[in-house]
Amino acid sequence: MTTTCPLPPPPSERILLAHGGGGKLTQQLLDRVFGPAFANPLLDERHDGACFTVPAGRLAVTTDSHVVRPLFFPGGNIGSLAVHGTVNDLAMCGARPLYLTCGFILEEGLELAALHRVVAAMRDAARACGVAIITGDTKVVDQGKGDGVFINTTGLGVIEHAQLIGPRRVAPGDAILLSGDVGRHGMAIMAEREGLQFESAIESDCAPVHEPVLALFAAGVTVHCLRDLTRGGLAAAANEIAAVAGLKMALDQNAIPVREDVHAACETLGLNPLQVANEGRFVAFVPAAEADRALAVLRNFPVSAEATRIGTVTERAAPLVTLRTTLGVNRILDVPSGEQLPRIC
Repeated sequence: MTTTCPLPPPPSERILLAHGGGGKLTQQLLDRVFGPAFANPLLDERHDGACFTVPAGRLAVTTDSHVVRPLFFPGGNIGSLAVHGTVNDLAMCGARPLYLTCGFILEEGLELAALHRVVAAMRDAARACGVAIITGDTKVVDQGKGDGVFINTTGLGVIEHAQLIGPRRVAPGDAILLSGDVGRHGMAIMAEREGLQFESAIESDCAPVHEPVLALFAAGVTVHCLRDLTRGGLAAAANEIAAVAGLKMALDQNAIPVREDVHAACETLGLNPLQVANEGRFVAFVPAAEADRALAVLRNFPVSAEATRIGTVTERAAPLVTLRTTLGVNRILDVPSGEQLPRIC
């Protein structure tokens, strides 16, 4: 009888279940993929968590999970989306983003080249936003159970001003400002997923919005509420705020920018662009007297260069959002019914 010493498995070009087992392959994943991309003093401690000094000011924290399909789409991928989505949620709290954590659920069989692309996009997005990824986790699930990559992120930011931001701060007479055109992200995902061909390629608006938001506070603009227009789009955001605040608001369709290619794609698919998700757009509720000054601030930034006033909070009453259409008719703008575009973020 002869015995042999088992050799370590050769490097794999795909994710194996062993990559999530805590052994050598897990260490290789940390050393070759995540560590070099996200390197910073807090992460480099290789501890179970990150210990840091909290800056002066109130803190904001948010968490988000990302399951977009496909992983790569025109204008971004699940990696950049994870960073931008979390940074934007912090910005909607009026916070300056500082730190992110990330948890990766990897599917057995995922190509390492694809994972490298996702991680590189996260690295680049985090650097551009001035945030550090300071701790995280990796798990691997059986093939067919994970759809490539799922990412969970938690963000921490500091609020450097005294204003209180939230739906209950919205008041009758407030102007409703929109940072740019709507509907692009959802249509970009749908076109890529279904192989739809349009006259021009539609790219996602996936982008961070913290800079124009922080500029509003730096300029002394009174901001009552901020909301990014993700799942359910503008319609969902407006109705959610109206419901929490107990208000009526009126929007003007002629004032809401929708690109022609997005409008055409929505018509083809029977969708309302005001109900389609965005990943780089938000609404701001400010006193009417400060609307022009707020718009001037927002228009100084490429991501919000097309900022415009799209409506007014009319009265405190049973929640209702109305839309004055291009035909001059007022109708109710309701929340989307069911899941129109699944897996878009």
